[in-house]
Amino acid sequence: MSTTPLKTARPLSPHLLIYKKQLTSGMSIFHRITGVGLTFGLPVFVIWLMALARGPNYYAMVMGLLRTTVGQILLFGWTWAFFYHFCNGVRHLIWDAGKMLSLKAVYISGYITLALSVVMTALLWLTAHGYLP
Repeated sequence: MSTTPLKTARPLSPHLLIYKKQLTSGMSIFHRITGVGLTFGLPVFVIWLMALARGPNYYAMVMGLLRTTVGQILLFGWTWAFFYHFCNGVRHLIWDAGKMLSLKAVYISGYITLALSVVMTALLWLTAHGYLP
């Protein structure tokens, strides 16, 4: 005689049924993720500075690594993470001053933060690659 467990319809956790995705919660999560990402990018920046100080041979070696496809993807991600984290930090400072706390203003500032981070990243990369003066 085999004993197979009965399959019953188990209820979902209440937070999965009630909680709706919101811009504010997503931006909060991304703020934390970009902070962690920037933490991992800081040693790369320090290594680049040390190579710059040590001379042309070390600098060429580090730049050779950063110019690879993986290096460029990481640099692009860190650039966007920096601008997003910066803009969102300014947004939080504005809130700390007691400004733009209405729901409408919170969403507007969220969209502005997202747009600015993308525009600033694009401008920096276009300038760095010689497409803009």
